[in-house]
Amino acid sequence: MQTKFSQFIRVFAVAAFLVSIAAAQQTRVFHEGDAWTEEVTGSLPAARNLKVQVDFGSVRVQGSSQQEITYVIRTHSYTSNEKQARREFEAYKINASSHGDSAVIEGNWEGGHNHFCSGEFVINVPRGLELAKLETSGGGVSVKGISGRVEAESGGGKVQLDDIGGAVTAQTGGDSIEIGTVNGDLHLETGGGKIYISNAKGKVDASTGGGNITLVSAAQGATLEAGGGNIDVKQCGGKLKVSTGGGNIELGDISGPVEMETGGGSIRLGWAKGVVRAETGAGRIELNSISSARAQTGAGAILAKFTASNGERMDSVLETSAGDIVVYIAPDVALTIRASIDLANGHRIMSDFSDIRVTSEGGDWPGPKSFSAEGKLNGGGPTLKVRTTTGDIKFLRASR
Repeated sequence: MQTKFSQFIRVFAVAAFLVSIAAAQQTRVFHEGDAWTEEVTGSLPAARNLKVQVDFGSVRVQGSSQQEITYVIRTHSYTSNEKQARREFEAYKINASSHGDSAVIEGNWEGGHNHFCSGEFVINVPRGLELAKLETSGGGVSVKGISGRVEAESGGGKVQLDDIGGAVTAQTGGDSIEIGTVNGDLHLETGGGKIYISNAKGKVDASTGGGNITLVSAAQGATLEAGGGNIDVKQCGGKLKVSTGGGNIELGDISGPVEMETGGGSIRLGWAKGVVRAETGAGRIELNSISSARAQTGAGAILAKFTASNGERMDSVLETSAGDIVVYIAPDVALTIRASIDLANGHRIMSDFSDIRVTSEGGDWPGPKSFSAEGKLNGGGPTLKVRTTTGDIKFLRASR
């Protein structure tokens, strides 16, 4: 008897819970524009975690000072027949429930996806939410104003995140990813859209199959990879590694070592504190305010400016198969210079420094076959090797 009574109590509790959920949810159907719309509104108790998984529709989560979770779900049917629209709404099952510390909202299409429908899930949550885990097969994802983590996945829609206190993992099959301010680490991946990151307090790991990547500010370093687009970094507070299959690379102020690689685009660096490595298959390389560098291009010019105050100093190499190399050296930089032109054919080595001795070989017309230069500046230091197969080499005094 006691066992049957306990079972009755549990069944009654579950039934009461479901009734309370149903009472907290309202549904209406109305016509607007060229579509019929079903609007479902409801609320759930505050929870530590939010999980949203829907077959189609965009998902937008907004944090606020409220103490419960509220939602508005709109599904649109683009048929002109209200009866047909209601059948489609009935086939898209929407469930909202609580399970322990988690609130769950699901949208499941029964019988296969109907391409004449679209939808939006708008969810307001307490700002203290610890985790938002969101997944949609065919819409965008937007989250703003929560203190916890975000895990977002879309089959092909845009992902937009801002004012996030924890770490972020975001993935979309082909649209863009836009990030405002995130205090935790970032892991971003898109099949082909652009990636824009405004302010990352943690480490950044981002990749796109074909779009551009723009990083305005990263406090703890970044790894960026583009299948063929351009990469633009304004400021990075740690180690930076970037690669693109064929786009240009533009870097501003980097407070750590830098690795850059592009299959055929140009490379430009504004300032770096650590060792710089740059490689391009056929583009121009420009490195400003560096201490050490290893730069190579298959066919393009190289410009490098060496200063004394940018961190670790190591041996450097500047090399191109076809192009000029211009090296600016600050007055207080100590270097041991070794330079060569393999096939001069009218090209030569020029220097502002008397300590650099230039020699040539093969003096018959139409000119020397090769040039070389050696010397020690300020008593010598790490070796700087400069080599071009065909092109001019210049060593010039920098203003500072």
